[in-house]
Parts: sequence; structure tokens; C-alpha cells
Amino acid sequence: MVADNLKRLKDKIAETASRFNRNPDEINLLAVTKLADVDMIRRAYDSGHRDFGENYVQKIIPKMKILPADINWHFIGHIQKNKINKIIGKFALIHSVDSQHIAEAMEFRASNNDIVQNILIEVDSSGEIQKNGIPIDESNELVHFITENCPHLNLLGLMTVAPFTDDRKVIASCFEKVRNLRDGLEIDGLKLPHLSMGMTNDWKIAIEYGSTILRIGTAIFGE
Repeated sequence: MVADNLKRLKDKIAETASRFNRNPDEINLLAVTKLADVDMIRRAYDSGHRDFGENYVQKIIPKMKILPADINWHFIGHIQKNKINKIIGKFALIHSVDSQHIAEAMEFRASNNDIVQNILIEVDSSGEIQKNGIPIDESNELVHFITENCPHLNLLGLMTVAPFTDDRKVIASCFEKVRNLRDGLEIDGLKLPHLSMGMTNDWKIAIEYGSTILRIGTAIFGE
């Protein structure tokens, strides 16, 4: 079931990318493991998939120890300062840096471990109170703080979570704001190749607006 779901999803992603004149190879599918057990992850791995995302560090560390070492793990959940030591150096990409406070703490720990950690900044594109992420009008300041003061953090782009709604215009507006923010930063000379946008309910819209990383769990592993 997992392997079949992955194949169908990848075919649909390629079809959607082509419809918007996008190269499917530029779009990375993260299989989100929040609700998946080790057996389900192995089934995805055995089908050839290697890119997985996890929201909760306390859940994934035990899984990491028994799953194949060549999995590319991405951390996509909210970052708690007291969990940074467990995150730094364990993930190919951390999607959810959302404050100078967290960036400073991560820089300190990455420096102490003599590593460079790939990161994205999480942007609150909807203004919803319950959403994590830095407000979009404060994002420029955080981007420049990290690029100018955090040599052990390699900033590769932006992440956002759109509202869970059937209103396509609301979702599209959020993704467009983040894409425009990234494009403006690139005009200023910063290279930010990645936009982590789109989940099970809105990934097609995300592709239309330039997403390079889709974070999808339910469509692969089920409810």
C-alpha cells in the first residue's frame, strides 16, 4: 500500500509539474513520518524512497537508530531550544528556524560541534495566531541576521504552512507571498534555492507557486 501510494503520488507530482512548466526533478517529495511506524517507513524505503520528514525529535531519534543510515532526514517541526542538541547534525535540512533567538542557539551548538547545518526559515504567511513561523514582514531581518552572523548555519530558503482550508485563493496567496519574499531576497544577492511549501491537501497549488519541497504524510501512509 505504501509503495503504491508513493508511486501514484510521484506520478501525479510529475504530471502537475509539467502542467505548470516545472521540471519534476526540481521538486523533492518528503514522506512525513509523524504518523508512520518503522515498518511503514521501511516499506517506503524499500520502494526506493530516501527523503523523509519528521515533526517530533523525541519520536524520530529511536527510529533513526534502527532504520538505514542513507535516509535523508528533514526536521520540519517546531524547534524547542532545549531540543537543539538533539537536532543539530542529525538532519540533512532543518525547515523551521523562526527567530533570532533560535538561530543564535543553533549557531552556538553547530560551532561547538564544528559542523555546518543546512536550514530554512519558517515564515508565517497567513497571520494565524496558532501558526509557528516569523511574521512575513520581519523575515528580511532574520534572513540578514543569519547570513551575516551565523557562519555555521547554511540558509537555503524558506518554509511555510498554509491554512487548512478549501479556499484555493487563501492558500495561493500564502504561497505567493513566500515566493515573492524569496525572489526579493535573491534580487538583493542572496541565493535561496528552496521553498518548502505544500502538504497533502495543497501540494498542487504549492507546485504552481514554485515549491521545491513537498511535505506529504497522509497521502503516503494514510490517516
